[in-house]
Amino acid sequence: MRPTVAFLNRELIERIVAEGRDILCRMGIAIHNPAALKLLSDGGAVVDVSRHHVRFTSDLIDRALGSAPKGFKLYDVMGEEAVDLSGDRVNYTPGSAALNFLDGATGLMRRPTTADYIRYVRIVSGMPHIASQSTAFIPGDVHEKISDSYRLYLSLLHGEKPVVTGTFTIDSFEIMKDLQLAVRGSEAALKAKPLTVFSCCPTSPLKWSTVTSQNVIDCARYHIPVEFVAMPLSGFIAPVTLVGTLIQHTAETLSGIVLSQLANPGTPILYGGSPAIFDVRYETTPMGAVETEMIDCAYAEIGKYLGLPTQAYIALSDAKQLDAQAGLETSMGATLAALAGINNISGPGMLDFESCFSLEKLVVDNEICGMTLRMIQGIEPKGDFPSLGHFTELVREGHLLISKHTRRYRQEEIHLPGPVIDRANRSRWAEEGSKTLMERASAEINRLEAAYTPSRLPDDVKGELTRLMTAEARRYGMDKLPRESR
Repeated sequence: MRPTVAFLNRELIERIVAEGRDILCRMGIAIHNPAALKLLSDGGAVVDVSRHHVRFTSDLIDRALGSAPKGFKLYDVMGEEAVDLSGDRVNYTPGSAALNFLDGATGLMRRPTTADYIRYVRIVSGMPHIASQSTAFIPGDVHEKISDSYRLYLSLLHGEKPVVTGTFTIDSFEIMKDLQLAVRGSEAALKAKPLTVFSCCPTSPLKWSTVTSQNVIDCARYHIPVEFVAMPLSGFIAPVTLVGTLIQHTAETLSGIVLSQLANPGTPILYGGSPAIFDVRYETTPMGAVETEMIDCAYAEIGKYLGLPTQAYIALSDAKQLDAQAGLETSMGATLAALAGINNISGPGMLDFESCFSLEKLVVDNEICGMTLRMIQGIEPKGDFPSLGHFTELVREGHLLISKHTRRYRQEEIHLPGPVIDRANRSRWAEEGSKTLMERASAEINRLEAAYTPSRLPDDVKGELTRLMTAEARRYGMDKLPRESR
């Protein structure tokens, strides 16, 4: 039996959904994008162009929910299936778009570089429990106008796993789409085998900016999957109650689904988000707070009730170092998310309210993810009945270390973490150098980087990626890309 967790009963889910729909249909939301307003008006919404205001209809919402796929798959750069985002399947991906990087050598936060990003892609390539890459942090050694496309370029050039990404501008979408077409070869091939998921974020409360709403439309036109990342903050820009926050999250997310499905019915979407409570003591938005994690799991229940695949920014920490708080918050989030069956869990590697990325934390989080993936396999009998023969052998031999039953099931029954997790006895730990968690994490980074195999993309495709990215950089005054990137 697979273990699960639930925070809402069906009656409460239905009430929250009804309230969210009511907000959209009676109060409406603001959308600051003429193209989106026209699309919604043509689809039957009540649009006041002068106020940038939209009121939805029940029929419009129902049609959008009816056309949105119940799940979809992502494929790596070689076109092989890599991620299944359906049902209760659980996949982990690193957090995204951090501004800072925790330098493992100094223990200090600094601006990331291209070299940091390439190292990140290389180690993610070897992580068995991290299904996708993300455009995890923003290198500071390129023009800010290409920072979105540049991260995707590096991910596609040096790694093979699919990528969770996004853009903070309208203009960047074109080059990011072209990079994917260079890998796939055609629009039809990209539609058939999606390579990325774009994060698109409504602005709480109840608003879509020109940029993010255009991103939704542009992705839909090319059938590029989108994860909707509503970010209501309980007690600040959302009701202080968790139920009230969930109502707002529902309304904001449903509005994005309608926009996406009007632009291109059948476009893959993830019912996602990055909500948080607001800690008035420090004026912060703690992503590791238990209430934040409860909201994440609860809105995933709502997404599943609506028949949609789900996403959440969870399994991360607000700590500033790889310490006990980082382990506590990350492991609690990763465990709850897995039990909730969230399809795409974004967060490993992240610290400091989603603003800092740490490679050392990422390799520790990879082990946390591995443990949770084992946990949700549950407990099932495997050759255990009848049991008399096993116990007869145990009494006779005094152990079952090399029994046929042990050799048959040990590997699938008992998850053995990598060397980042210390399971040695004290004397062996001392003999092997009494290494701290940071030292073990650093050694694992070095091992993964040494084992890295370059992407198998053909050289002509890699060349086209570099040509496209170089041309984009020149638009903003950069004669060439950083040397390490090519």
